Amino acid sequence: MTHPTHTFSGPGRCTLVGAGPGDPDLLTIKALKAIQAATVLLVDDLVSEAIQALIPTSARIIHVGKRGGCQSTPQAFIEKLILMAVREGENVVRLKGGDPFVFGRGGEEVEHLAQAGIHVDVVNGITAGLAAVSSLGVPLTHREHAHGVVFITGHPKPGSSGTDWRTLAATAYSARLTLVIYMGVNGVQHIQQELLTGLPPGTPVAIIQNASLPTQRHAITTLDSLQDTILDAQLASPSVIVVGDVFQGLLTLQQSTPASQAALG
Repeated sequence: MTHPTHTFSGPGRCTLVGAGPGDPDLLTIKALKAIQAATVLLVDDLVSEAIQALIPTSARIIHVGKRGGCQSTPQAFIEKLILMAVREGENVVRLKGGDPFVFGRGGEEVEHLAQAGIHVDVVNGITAGLAAVSSLGVPLTHREHAHGVVFITGHPKPGSSGTDWRTLAATAYSARLTLVIYMGVNGVQHIQQELLTGLPPGTPVAIIQNASLPTQRHAITTLDSLQDTILDAQLASPSVIVVGDVFQGLLTLQQSTPASQAALG
């Protein structure tokens, strides 16, 4: 179905900016420039306080909650706010945690504004899955352990069937892929059960909460102990779950360390 396009030639503009995982030092220079030039910012819940502190005091901040498992601002309402502000001549920044185009619904916002004749610039940010494993000194790909990586959501759109985890597990095993699962903590029991149909029980897994922030915590475990580890360590959202042999070195080190010396990072 095609949508009518209405051209708008006003002075306003819109930029989708990825705020990264939370550490302000991980912002790109382009992202920082966009934030400091904005007159109106629509800010997600996952944008850290340290990054929000970089917003000019003259700018108007609109908090539009978007956090898995919590009440969220309706997407249609956010898009309406952006459109109204641009038409009023504002320099609008839609500030999102991570990257706008990695589970950030940035594509929906670009499409909506394009239908109204408004061009949108996009500034990428470091996605949480990459920052999480990098903080542990582990790569997502490795010539010996992982030939590719899959970024996938553990929180499907309401009413949809969601991910076919069994097929994904079989593919990850045969193709030697690292799986980076966003928003998977609440559905971890189902995810674990389905992945175990195609991956060995001893497959290494890392759960990283609040990646890059001073409050970051993580645990290294195996796939068959995933849910128990999350419960025992009291890990919660926002967390990423990373499954794959790239963590074999950390798992081996942990297993060789006396329990009295092991600590949750």
